[in-house]
Amino acid sequence: MFCVPSTQIGAMNITKGRLVLFSANSNSSCMELSKRISELLGVEMGKVQVYQEPNRETRVQIQESVRGKDVFIIQTVSKDVNTTIMELLIMVYACKTSCAKSIIGVIPYFPYSKQCKMRKRGSIVSKLLASMMCKAGLTHLITMDLHQKEIQGFFNIPVDNLRASPFLLQYIQEEIPDYRNAVIVAKSPASAKRAQSFAERLRLGIAVIHGEAQDAESDMVDGRHSPPTAKNVAAIHPSLEIPMLIPKEKPPITVVGDVGGRIAIIVDDIIDDVDSFLAAAETLKERGAYKIFVMATHGLLSSDAPRLIEESAIDEVVVTNTIPHEIQKLQCPKIKTVDISMILSEAIRRIHNGESMSYLFRNIGLDD
Repeated sequence: MFCVPSTQIGAMNITKGRLVLFSANSNSSCMELSKRISELLGVEMGKVQVYQEPNRETRVQIQESVRGKDVFIIQTVSKDVNTTIMELLIMVYACKTSCAKSIIGVIPYFPYSKQCKMRKRGSIVSKLLASMMCKAGLTHLITMDLHQKEIQGFFNIPVDNLRASPFLLQYIQEEIPDYRNAVIVAKSPASAKRAQSFAERLRLGIAVIHGEAQDAESDMVDGRHSPPTAKNVAAIHPSLEIPMLIPKEKPPITVVGDVGGRIAIIVDDIIDDVDSFLAAAETLKERGAYKIFVMATHGLLSSDAPRLIEESAIDEVVVTNTIPHEIQKLQCPKIKTVDISMILSEAIRRIHNGESMSYLFRNIGLDD
C-alpha cells in the first residue's frame, strides 16, 4: 500500500506559489485525474484553453503567467492519440516560450510505447516521440510502467518511471477474499518476470502459458509439418555461404504450473487487443481454474474489447486510471478501476520541492 508520511503533510504550502498545474486537454477523464491530483496537492488547476480549430489544428491559450515557475502538464492518452500528442507538444512549447522555469510532463501512459523496437523496415516511433518532447521544451517526465524499461534511454532528460504494482497488489489483497488460493499467471513467457514479482510479494505460486493452439488441418495446408529442406545454406557469393535457420515454430499450448481448483490472476502491463487474454482464460478454464482475473496497469481496451471480455470466461479485469476508459466500463461491468492519482501527486510534490524520489520506489523491483 502506498501512503504519504504524515511528517510531509502541508510541506507543499511552503512553495506552492511557484507551482502551476495544467491539464493538457479537455477530455473529461484527464480533467478528473487532474482534479484529483490538484486536490491532493492543495493547489488550483492552472487556467488554459485547449481546443481544435475548424480545420482540426490544435490551439493552446495559456491564461496566466508561468514565468519562472515549475509547470506540470498532465496528459492522459485519449482514443485520438495523435491529437493528444499535439496538444501536449504545443502546450509544452507555449510554456517554454513563456519563460517557465521547468516543464514537467505527467504522462501516465506513454503513447507508442509498443513501437520501441525496430521491426523489418519500420521505425522506433517511441524514440521519435521522445525526441519531439525534448525538442518542444520538456525538462522532466513522469510516467508509469513503460512497456519496456529501455524507453527511458530514448530521452536526454530525467524520466521517473513509476510503478502501479503496489496498488494492484493492494487490490488483490483487499478485493479478492480467497486470494491465498490463487496462482499468478503469465500469459506468455515474456511476462513471466512480472508474474514472478507479483507471486513473490503475495507469496503465491506461478504458472506460465506457453505455445499456441494447434490446428492439424491448417498445419498440413501451410506445410508446417513438412521436413526442412536438405539444403541449409544460402549462397550469397561463391566464396561466402551463410547458414539458413529453420523457421521458428511454437509448440502446442501448455500451462507450466498447477491451476486446478485455483483462482488464476493474469498480470501484464497493457491490455489492448484482448484476444491473447481470452485464449489464456479459455486454457486456464480447461485446466481447472474456477475464477480468472486480469490485472494490468494500462487499459487501452480498444475496438470490441469490452464486449469480448463480457462474453468471455474472465471474471474481472482490473486496470488503473492511467487511460480514460469510462465508456468501456459502461459496456462491460467486469472492468474495475484502481486510482493511482496519489502516487502521481506525491511525485509532483517531491520534484517541485527538490526531494528524493527514492521513497516512491522502495521495495519496487526492476521487473514490477
